[in-house]
Amino acid sequence: MNDLFRAMAVSLSSMIALAGLCIQAGPSHAASASSQVERQNAPETPPQPAASGGIRPVREFPIPTPASVPAGITRGPDGALWFAEYGSGKIGRVTTGGEVSEFTIPTAASGPQKIVVGSDGALWFTETDANKIGRITTAGAISEFPVSTPDSFPAVIVAGPDGALWFTEYNAGKIGRLSTLGVFHEYSIPTAHSGPQGIAAGPDGALWFTESRGNKIARITTGGRVTEFAVPTAGSLPGAIAVGPDGALWFTEFNPGKIGRVTMHGAISEFTASKGLTSAAGIAAGSDGALWFMDATAGKFERISSRGTITEFPAPAIAGKRIGAFAIGPDSAVWFTEMERGVIGRVSALAHSR
Repeated sequence: MNDLFRAMAVSLSSMIALAGLCIQAGPSHAASASSQVERQNAPETPPQPAASGGIRPVREFPIPTPASVPAGITRGPDGALWFAEYGSGKIGRVTTGGEVSEFTIPTAASGPQKIVVGSDGALWFTETDANKIGRITTAGAISEFPVSTPDSFPAVIVAGPDGALWFTEYNAGKIGRLSTLGVFHEYSIPTAHSGPQGIAAGPDGALWFTESRGNKIARITTGGRVTEFAVPTAGSLPGAIAVGPDGALWFTEFNPGKIGRVTMHGAISEFTASKGLTSAAGIAAGSDGALWFMDATAGKFERISSRGTITEFPAPAIAGKRIGAFAIGPDSAVWFTEMERGVIGRVSALAHSR
């Protein structure tokens, strides 16, 4: 199976519909944790040594279900890491000690992709193939909410500043909003066939998102007003986006191998990786005042300062792997999903922080 982000970027299916659609959607299913949980203290693979000047040892924890295709991962409110299993239709949980649990989503072949903690303390996730948004408590009880627009392809989800969940609808060319009570709103993006992908809550109280096919970065207020800003490099396929320590939004550009930066006023800068960027598995702010991203194809972690200086850290243990996403755990380690191998990886720390 292809990397989910790349699959979205080249998808030919998209549509434009009316904005401002609001309905009350009740949960379609609920499952108790006792009947749906599968728990296994999976044997971890031996640590893989760090290269000189690279990262510290990588540990891997196999997911019990074969062909699980883990995608999104996030730090949960219970001190564990939670992840979406696109291939198996499950939500997984791994403790910092490596104990893996799985919870089956009621809808078959749901294709869960991204997952985030909501303002209600539950985990919310997108079901790209079932066209639903799911919710799972830390006890494992699952509810599902159908998206209003058919075949919208809900992709990335984030907790908004208004306490609701906001998500991108790649096929529909919309941004969706779902309250924790199950109320949906959808807002159409002005650019046709825009292919919205990554989304993040900005420091200005709005949501910022990437348009992979529209080649733009856009901003949407909690009231639904959309403003778009063109990326200078044509056909850049902007993907993941995150707030930087400098108050700007930083994003990945799949095609030219660049990292972009957009200010609150829409001014965009682009920075080329020192040896080229072949594939970035997300981007996130570090505790050192910089942004970090993984280039798994080339086997390295990369750090970009707020001035655009990029530093590379070799990571041969991840070279050639399809990394779905990564997150910083409560243990300050980097946790990531390996889509093809069906394992959760952990890097204890970077050998150098600056």
